[in-house]
Amino acid sequence: MAETPQAGTGEAGAGKQPRSVRVVLLALMIAMMLAMLDNMIIGTAMPTIVGELGGLEHLSWVVTAYTLATAASTPLWGKLGDMYGRKGAFMTSIVIFLVGSALSGMAQDMGQLIGFRAVQGLGAGGLMVGVMAIIGDLIPPRERGKYQGMMAGVMALAMIGGPLVGGTITDHWGWRWSFYINLPLGAIALVAVSAVLHLPKKRSQARIDYLGAALLTIGITAIVLVTTWGGTEYAWTSARIMELIGIGVAALVGFVFWQTRAAEPIVPLHIFRSRNFTLMSVIGFIVGFVMFGATLFLPLYQQSVQGASATNSGLLLLPMLGAMLVTSMVAGRVTTNTGRYKIFPVLGGALMTVGLFLLSLMDTDTTRFTSGLYMAVVGLGMGCLMQITMLVAQNSVEMKDMGVASSSTTLFRTLGSSFGVAIMGALFNHRVQDVMAERAGALGSKVTESSAQLDAASLAKLPEAAREAYQHAVSSGTHGAFLLGAAVAVLALVAAVFVKEVPLKGAGPQAAEAPGDGEDGATAKTPVTEAV
Repeated sequence: MAETPQAGTGEAGAGKQPRSVRVVLLALMIAMMLAMLDNMIIGTAMPTIVGELGGLEHLSWVVTAYTLATAASTPLWGKLGDMYGRKGAFMTSIVIFLVGSALSGMAQDMGQLIGFRAVQGLGAGGLMVGVMAIIGDLIPPRERGKYQGMMAGVMALAMIGGPLVGGTITDHWGWRWSFYINLPLGAIALVAVSAVLHLPKKRSQARIDYLGAALLTIGITAIVLVTTWGGTEYAWTSARIMELIGIGVAALVGFVFWQTRAAEPIVPLHIFRSRNFTLMSVIGFIVGFVMFGATLFLPLYQQSVQGASATNSGLLLLPMLGAMLVTSMVAGRVTTNTGRYKIFPVLGGALMTVGLFLLSLMDTDTTRFTSGLYMAVVGLGMGCLMQITMLVAQNSVEMKDMGVASSSTTLFRTLGSSFGVAIMGALFNHRVQDVMAERAGALGSKVTESSAQLDAASLAKLPEAAREAYQHAVSSGTHGAFLLGAAVAVLALVAAVFVKEVPLKGAGPQAAEAPGDGEDGATAKTPVTEAV
C-alpha cells in the first residue's frame, strides 16, 4: 500500500507547504553561507589576529585545523542523519559550529584559537551535508533544479563578499567579530529549522561504526596533511610526508575492508555500485580540484601581473562566479522543466576544459577584459556541474542513504580541492622559482626562496628588473597550473559521457511511476510515516 508523505516532506513537500518550505530553505541557505563564508572572512583578518595573539609560526594551523575537522567529520554527519534523523543531526552541527565560533572569538592565544577552530570545523562538517540531505528530503529531484541558482548564488556571494566583509569587520569592529558575526545568523537558522522543519523521526537500533569512523578520520587527516604540508612545510620526498602517505593509505585500505563487514557502515559500499553515483563522485573531485585552484591563482595573477588591487580581490572573480550563477540557474530550470540532465555534465566538462586551456594562454600582456572572458568560460562550465553532481548522486541512491550520498559527494569535492591546491601550487611554485632564477639570477632566487607568492608590499619593494622578472614568473607559473587543470578537467568530460540518464524521481506522472533503475536509480517511493 502506498504511503502518504507528510506536508513539507518528500514528494509533496514543495506543493503542500510552500511557505514552510521557503522558510526552511532560507534557514538552510544561511547555514550554507556560514560554512562557506567562514574561511574567507578569517583569511582577511589573519594579519590582525597574528598581531594581537602572536604565534606566527602556527598561523597555517588556524586554517588547517578547521579544514581537517570539517573533512574528517563530513561522512560521520551524513551517517548520523541517516541513522537518527537529519533534523537533529543538522541542529547539533549548527550548535557545535556556533560554540566553536564563540570560543574562537574569545581565544587569548594562538593555541586556543587553533583548538577552537577545530571545534568550529567539526560543526561545519555537518552544515553542508545537512543542507544537501535535507533539501534531498524536502524537494523531489526534478523540482530540486529550481533551487540550484539559490545555492550557486550563496556560493558566489560567499566567494566575492567574504574578503570584503572580513576586511570591513576587522577594520571597524575588530577581528573577534569575524567569529561573533556567525552567532546571530546561526541563531536565526537554528530557530527557523527548529520551528518549521518537519521530517520523520528515526531511531536506529544499530551501533555507530566507531572503528570505521576512526579509520576514515585517520585516512582523511593524513591525506589533508600531505596536501597541506607537501612542498611547503616539508619536501614532497621527506620522511614525514612519506610516513603520512603510508598511514593514509593503510587507514583507507583498512576502512574499505572493514566497511564490507560492519553492521552499519559509515559509507556503505553498495552506493558505489551505481554507475552514476561513482561518476558523480569522480566529477565532484575534479570540480573541487579545478575550482579552488582557479580561485587561488587567478587573484594572484591579476594582482602580480595586471596590477589589480588586493583590497577588492573577491571582485576579480566576478566574471567566473557570475557566469557560474547564471548557468546554474538555467541548468536547474531546464532540468526541472524537461527532466533531462546528462547534457549539463557533458557541456560542463567541455567548457571547463576549454576555459582552463584559455587561462593557461595568459601572459604579461593579457588584458583584464580578455582574462575576464576566459574566466567566464570556466564559470559556465562550473555552473553546469556544481549542483548537477549532487542532484544526480542523490537520485542514484535510496532515501535511506541520502545522508551518506550527500556527505560522500561533499567529501570527494573537499578532497579534490585539497589535491588541487597542493598539486597546482607545487607546480606553480616550482615554475616561479625557475623563471626567477633564469631572469634575475641570484637576486631572483633570493626573492622567492621563502615563498613564490609575494604580497603587494613585497612586490612594490623589488627593483624594476626583479619586478618584471617576477611578473613573467607568475605568468609562467599560472600557465603550468591551468594547463594541468585543463588536463584534469578532460577526465570530468570523459566521466560525464558515461553518465546514464535515469528519470528524476518524484516529478510528475512519468517520473513518479518510474521504477528504480536497479543499478543507477533508487526506488521512486519516498515513504514518510511520521512527522516531527
